[in-house]
Amino acid sequence: MKFAVRQIDLFERDVRLRMPFRFGVVTLTEAPQAFARVRIRLENGAEAEGAAAEMMVPKWFDKDPALSNEENVEQLRSSLAIAKGIYGGGANTAFGHFQAHYRHQMERAAARDLNALVACYGPALIDRALLDALCRGLGVSFYEAVRRNIVGLELPPAYLESLKPAGQIAARHTVGLLDPIAATERRIDDGLPQTLEEVIARYGHRWFKLKVGGDVRADVDRLCAIASVLDRLGEYHVTLDGNEQYENVDGVLALWHRMKAEPRLRRLIAGVAFIEQPIRRQNALSADVSALAKEKPVIIDESDDTLDAFARAKSLGYRGVSSKTCKGLYKSIINAARCAEWGKGYFMSGEDLTVQAGLAVQQDLALVSLLGIAHVERNGHHYVNGMAGSPASEQDAFLRAHPDLYERSHGAVRLRITKGQLALGSLNCPGYASVAVPDWNQMGEMRIK
Repeated sequence: MKFAVRQIDLFERDVRLRMPFRFGVVTLTEAPQAFARVRIRLENGAEAEGAAAEMMVPKWFDKDPALSNEENVEQLRSSLAIAKGIYGGGANTAFGHFQAHYRHQMERAAARDLNALVACYGPALIDRALLDALCRGLGVSFYEAVRRNIVGLELPPAYLESLKPAGQIAARHTVGLLDPIAATERRIDDGLPQTLEEVIARYGHRWFKLKVGGDVRADVDRLCAIASVLDRLGEYHVTLDGNEQYENVDGVLALWHRMKAEPRLRRLIAGVAFIEQPIRRQNALSADVSALAKEKPVIIDESDDTLDAFARAKSLGYRGVSSKTCKGLYKSIINAARCAEWGKGYFMSGEDLTVQAGLAVQQDLALVSLLGIAHVERNGHHYVNGMAGSPASEQDAFLRAHPDLYERSHGAVRLRITKGQLALGSLNCPGYASVAVPDWNQMGEMRIK
C-alpha cells in the first residue's frame, strides 16, 4: 500500500531519572525524549496520523569524550532534522520511503560529521510514525501489516507469514554499573525497588543483563556480588554487556578466563546466554572474535550502524545482533530474516536503551515479539518512574488502552511486570501497537538549531 507524506512534526519532553544509570562512559540522570507526529495521504485519498517516540540518550550513539551530553543530544536532533527534510516526494510504500531516502540520509549526516549510528536515529523515529499512520489509516495492526507485507518489504512472503507474535515476553532486568545490589547499600526514598534484591522480589525476574566496565578485577568482583544474589534463585539466565569498554578480543577473553577461574561465578557462567558488544566499535569489526565466540556467542550492538554491518560481523565470528528501535525497525526485520536464512546458531536479541512507557516501549515490544524474541532487556521502568512526567490525562489514556501492559502505582502509570513477564495482548490493535497518543498540547516543539 502506497502513501504520500504530508507533514512531519517533531516534539520533545524532558525525562528525569529517579536513580542514576551508568553504562559505558556516561552516568545518565536526565535526557529528553523525542516524539514524531506525521500525517500521510493514502492512495484512496484518505488521510491518517501516526506517532512514535524515542529517548535521546547521550554517549551511546557517539562516545567521543570531547562532546558534551548536550552536543550528543544536538546530534540526534540534527539527524531528525535531516530526515524530516528529505522524507516526502511521491507516493511509496512504508519500506519504500525508507529505501528511497536511506542513502541521502547517510550522505547528509556524514556532511555534518555525524556518524552512521547517529544518522540512523532520524529515520528510525520517522519510519515508525509513518507505519503507525499507515496501520491506523487501514485499520490494521502492526503485526498484520508486516505479516501480509502491506509495508512493502523485499523479503520472502513465506518468512513474513511465518512471524507470529507471542502473548507475553520475559523482561530482562538491567543491572547498571552504579546499581546497588543488596539492601545494605545507599537508598532513595520513593518506595520503588532500588537494589537487585528488591527488584527480584517485586517483579520476579529470571533474566538479567549485567554491565561490565572494562576493568577485569573490578568486573569480576562486581559479578561475584551479583551472583551472590542471583544464586538464591532457581534457574536464571544472564547476558553480559561490555558497552565497548574493552579494546580488543584479548581483553574480553582475559575477563572470561578470570570469571571461569572464580568458583563463586560457576552458576552465573552456566547461565550466560551471550556477550554483547564488548569491543570498541573502532576495533570491533576489524578482527576475528571466534576464540571468544567458542566460549559464548557474541553479538554486535553499537557496531550495527549500517544495513550490511551484521553480514560483515558474521564473517568475523559474531553470531548475533541486537534489535533496538532507535537503530531502525526495518534493520531489525532484515537482520531477523538473515538469522532465519543462515540457520541454527544465528540469532537476534532485544535490547533497550531506556525506552519509556508509552509509544516507545509499546512499539519496541511489538517488534521484538513479532520477530520471535523470547526475552527483552527492559530498564526504562526501573530508572524512570513510568509516565510520571506526562500529563495525568495522557497517562489515563494509555492505561485504559493497554491495561494488561500498565498499572498505576507510586503516583504514575508504570509497566506491569508479573513473574518476570510482560503481557502484550493489547498491542494487537489498529496502528503500530498503540491506541492512545501523547497530549501534543502539553509538549514542546523540538529545538533544532
